[in-house]
Amino acid sequence: MALARGSRQLGALVWGACLCVMVHGQQAQPGQGSDPRRWRQLIQWENNGQVYSLLNSGSEYVPAGPQHSESSSRVLLAGAPQAQQLPDLVADPNYVQASTYVQRAHLYSLRCAAEEKCLASTAYAPEATDYDVRVLLRFPQRVKNQGTADFLPNRPRHTWEWHSCHQHYHSMDEFSHYDLLDAATGKKVAEGHKASFCLEDSTCDFGNLKRYACTSHTQGLSPGCYDTYNADIDCQWIDITDVQPGNYILKVHVNPKYIVLESDFTNNVVRCNIHYTGRYVSTTNCKIVQS
Repeated sequence: MALARGSRQLGALVWGACLCVMVHGQQAQPGQGSDPRRWRQLIQWENNGQVYSLLNSGSEYVPAGPQHSESSSRVLLAGAPQAQQLPDLVADPNYVQASTYVQRAHLYSLRCAAEEKCLASTAYAPEATDYDVRVLLRFPQRVKNQGTADFLPNRPRHTWEWHSCHQHYHSMDEFSHYDLLDAATGKKVAEGHKASFCLEDSTCDFGNLKRYACTSHTQGLSPGCYDTYNADIDCQWIDITDVQPGNYILKVHVNPKYIVLESDFTNNVVRCNIHYTGRYVSTTNCKIVQS
């Protein structure tokens, strides 16, 4: 018994010594310096899509990336060393164009959406009643990660915000911006935002496996996979109750604040021509643009 206990203690000491030697030896390589982020990365491993670190017990390790401002985020980052393993989100313009339509709904049926601030400001006026009718420009969205790394929420899991009305967590404040612009002036006439309430692998290209699902309490988008939002879900719209008939541009912008680093930010925007008659819309010429 004493021999077994001594063997275990000796094994632990040897393992710890080897770990220290390994890390120390790696740190001493030329060009690496004493960057603590580099040292931390040397003792991390991946299991089932999650990255763990011996220095970060029980929590997910998020590799450090360069800070970037909105003004500098529009450039292609593929030439930079840190861009070798980055996600790249691309919205599907054909998916938006195929199923855009107008819906009219009483305010009492939109209570959850109203709670999440998905309606125009007039819906929150003191004189608004449950029987007021809101006019909604509904459209679907499908976003693909065509990059080489997972797209992960920028907020740690313990800070995700629970919304009891829809019974889900918000892992990002704003995953997409939806704007309606005047076709002649480019002025914004209506807007809506879509929180990333369930960022998951809805479908994947052949050869790619789904690894993120809302039911497993993980959120993310794997390379080669799509996150799909059907047109009939809450907040998948722009409230156009106060918009006059005319010609407009629908603008869909994913990762609009560049909070999560990507290899390419020039393919994050889709624009469509919208003709609104006051009763219905026709949607044409949806395409990816740079801004």
